[in-house]
Amino acid sequence: MGAQNLLSNVTTNTHVLSFKQLTSGSLFNSPTLSFLRITKFKSRQVNLDSKENAHRTQVICAVSPQKGYNVSADKHSNLESRRKKVAVFVSGGGSNFKAIHAAMLDGSILGDVVVLVTNKTGCGGAVYAKENGIPILQFPKTKDESEGLSADDLVFALRKYGVDFILLAGYLKLIPVELVRQYPKRILNIHPSLLPAFGGKGYYGLKVHKAVIASGARYSGPTIHFVDEEYDTGRILAQRAVSVCAFDTPEELAARVLHEEHLLYVDVVKALCEDRVTWRDDGVPLIQSEEDPNLYT
Repeated sequence: MGAQNLLSNVTTNTHVLSFKQLTSGSLFNSPTLSFLRITKFKSRQVNLDSKENAHRTQVICAVSPQKGYNVSADKHSNLESRRKKVAVFVSGGGSNFKAIHAAMLDGSILGDVVVLVTNKTGCGGAVYAKENGIPILQFPKTKDESEGLSADDLVFALRKYGVDFILLAGYLKLIPVELVRQYPKRILNIHPSLLPAFGGKGYYGLKVHKAVIASGARYSGPTIHFVDEEYDTGRILAQRAVSVCAFDTPEELAARVLHEEHLLYVDVVKALCEDRVTWRDDGVPLIQSEEDPNLYT
């Protein structure tokens, strides 16, 4: 079968790809503040009929590099006009994946999801990928899932797809060191708390929101960070604060945080695909303003 025919078959009849298909060769031949704006606005809570609308405070701080600070572009981001190729990893419903994919389809993000990776081929995110003609890879390989890829196989497959960036969107497995080293500063994760608080192994889903409420914290919210070899310890790229109400349930807090996750992840991926993620000389990642290239957040 020719490469063009096989590619057409994969696109129109999406299924979990085996390593044999992938390897056959036929499918692929702290600076001075420039300004500080504090805005308060009301955000309607989901399923909170007995409560007042929650007030949320968002602090937007844009900075301009001053003496003692140098800012450099990501060395991997050098093709400004090319749409970036993105791999998304999911383990569940994939609502962040869906939000990002929708933004790509409407032209808001200069990129394309070229492959989905999951440890659960029956999860909502995988079903959505199949419905939208996105190839699916299963990782990791287990005794019960013989079709799963090994870490080395996964790295090989993603390179064959020409992946520029990897986005974790509710993927619950630890990313293998082989992948982290092959994609330095190019793997992002979203976590439903303001890291470094309430992060690490075992902190996921409602467990995070239960811990936040039990602690008495007044604010929570999503964090987007680069991925390293541990859980939730990579450099923080973006955060958004969400108020914790006095009598919140974990489900209510989770719904408000998830709403912000969708907005924040789309904004960050947009910046990533436009080569607007830069690095301060002390290793802190920043996002360059779309309106003013001299400002960073």
